[in-house]
Amino acid sequence: MRGFKCLCLAVGVVISAPAAWAAHAYGQFGDIKYPAGFAHFDYVNPAAPKGGEIRMVPPTRPTNFDKFNPFTLKGTPPFGIGSLMFDTLLVGNLDEPTTAYGLLAQDVAVTSNRLSATFTLHPQARFHDGKPVLAADVVHTFKTLISKQAAPQFRTIYAEVRDAVVVAERTVRFDFAAPNPELPLVVGSMPVFSRDWGQGKPFDQVVSDVPIGSGPYRIANPRMGRDITYVRDPAYWAADLPVRRGHFNFDRITFKIYLDETSRFEGLKAGEFDFMREFISRNWARQYKGRVFDSGELKQRAFENRNPGDFQGYVFNLRKPKFQDVRVRQAIGLAFDFEWMNRQLFYGLYKRVDGYFPNSEFHAQGLPGTDELALLEPLRPQLAPAVFGPVPRSPSTAAPASLRDNLRQAQALLAQAGWTYRDGALRNAKGEAFTLEFLTDQPSLVRIVTPFQKSLEKLGIQLTFRSVDFSLAKQRMDAFDFELTSARLPGSTSPGGELLERLGSQAAATPGSSNVWGLADPAVDALLQKVVQATTREQLRAALRALDRVLTHGHYSVPHYYGSAFLVGYRPGRFELPPTIPPYYDVHQWAMSTWWASPANR
Repeated sequence: MRGFKCLCLAVGVVISAPAAWAAHAYGQFGDIKYPAGFAHFDYVNPAAPKGGEIRMVPPTRPTNFDKFNPFTLKGTPPFGIGSLMFDTLLVGNLDEPTTAYGLLAQDVAVTSNRLSATFTLHPQARFHDGKPVLAADVVHTFKTLISKQAAPQFRTIYAEVRDAVVVAERTVRFDFAAPNPELPLVVGSMPVFSRDWGQGKPFDQVVSDVPIGSGPYRIANPRMGRDITYVRDPAYWAADLPVRRGHFNFDRITFKIYLDETSRFEGLKAGEFDFMREFISRNWARQYKGRVFDSGELKQRAFENRNPGDFQGYVFNLRKPKFQDVRVRQAIGLAFDFEWMNRQLFYGLYKRVDGYFPNSEFHAQGLPGTDELALLEPLRPQLAPAVFGPVPRSPSTAAPASLRDNLRQAQALLAQAGWTYRDGALRNAKGEAFTLEFLTDQPSLVRIVTPFQKSLEKLGIQLTFRSVDFSLAKQRMDAFDFELTSARLPGSTSPGGELLERLGSQAAATPGSSNVWGLADPAVDALLQKVVQATTREQLRAALRALDRVLTHGHYSVPHYYGSAFLVGYRPGRFELPPTIPPYYDVHQWAMSTWWASPANR
């Protein structure tokens, strides 16, 4: 990499710089750890040998895949295809939350007014078909992703990107609608594909065509089905770049699909695959025992991390009239007994989710600070007065509280909202009974939902557990055809533009978006803009805490629980691990990108 002077601004300092200045990296808040010309990231083994194989199971719902295009709405792509087959202009690392370094782009120049970012492509960058990665391919990718033929969430993600322009054969400029220091990272993380992919067909009809990307792996045997194997490209163009040194050491990465939990765990014990993240505490506490664990053939390990906690909870579909009253939503939340479930079902492994950014600096607590009030005061006419008081904690049944007391509070709230118990059910003024349908594609959740279901029965609410297969669940969720479901939003060290897709009004009306709530609140939209426009970490922290406060007071979800470690079963004899575990990581991506095969596995 060339040693360009960094254009990124130091926190709190505003300087003017000509757009011709370029940098080997971009830091949203100016905090760049690795200087130009660095050798490799600290958490990798740059001398890790290549070879061998890692066999995993996806952390997502078990289902067959029916397409190779991960960018369209309909169908299910194979797990891993995005990160293994498509390179991006910039690539982040597991040390820093808001900094990315050049990959396809050897440098990035951001104008002092932050209204454009120009990327110069690496002259060695090549697609899998041997053709060079050019600015025209980048522009083609962007135009395709924001078209109606791609999944609608991309139009939300890139909503603030006004245009992408070919400046020269290997130079592309992105113009932004407004100054937003996150946008160079947003466009820098866009996966780039060849203009030749699909051979000119409408993009939503590119289904079985193997992607033409520039990433470190290709598909070994491109057939639709359950399992998929990626093979390392021995001619991978970026193998010797600092951002890739010590990465992607396995010759083969396989993801195996099992359609139920029992057969999947038996497959792990039988040696059919090597690595599995466990999400069910009961399994972790009771099943990871026996001969293969006693002998050391399999290892049970909790990998600690500093990741913010995931938000997980039951979410209401606000598009349904019955959920419009905040008192109804709050009352339903009071029927959830986390303390009993953690004790009886989860072996004490979990912590309660409070707010939407648990276990992070963005979690709102107590009364709003002066920095939060500066953002909330202009929105006071649109906010409930309670928002300016203490932020509510998730209901607890720990002594001196109890589930009985919580249900009494719930009953009072429902009565205030016009729902009273008569004729064997909770009914409104029209005599209509309050019923709920919980939609899921995970039959195993019945043991989690049943205690909640029993508590709701005491309020006169009948909850029906509706388990359907993955494809039907996806179809119904894309059409927002549900009342209550569960959602998990991965924690982030720097939440930003993706929140527009999850919480913004525009996404609420976009089929297939991540705004499953149907949340369309002008105050939330205003705070989201403060989030994406933050130019310092302090501003980002204040905006997210204010947002968390507003969302929590809205009682749009019934918060669940989160774990502070990745629970993993794996075969230690087949792998070697880097000596340093990074602070911020996803355990699947970390394992398949930085572990390497032991001599016996090569």
